[in-house]
Amino acid sequence: MLVLTRKIDESIVLGNNIEVKVLGIEEGKVKIGISAPKDIEIYRKEIYLEIQEENKTASGQKQNLDQLKDIFKK
Repeated sequence: MLVLTRKIDESIVLGNNIEVKVLGIEEGKVKIGISAPKDIEIYRKEIYLEIQEENKTASGQKQNLDQLKDIFKK
């Protein structure tokens, strides 16, 4: 993991077209701004993990439906 130190109004650049800027630091929280193309999806990690879990659950439901379909074919 790369660890960087930034002050307010300083940025880091990811690739050629994503900029992460420190907007503020207050009460142990860091406020950041992200500039990226619209086709880049940006999520807070906890939301991303929820999406991944929902996708796993949904794909498992499709398997269950396929199994039910096989049962009714008999």
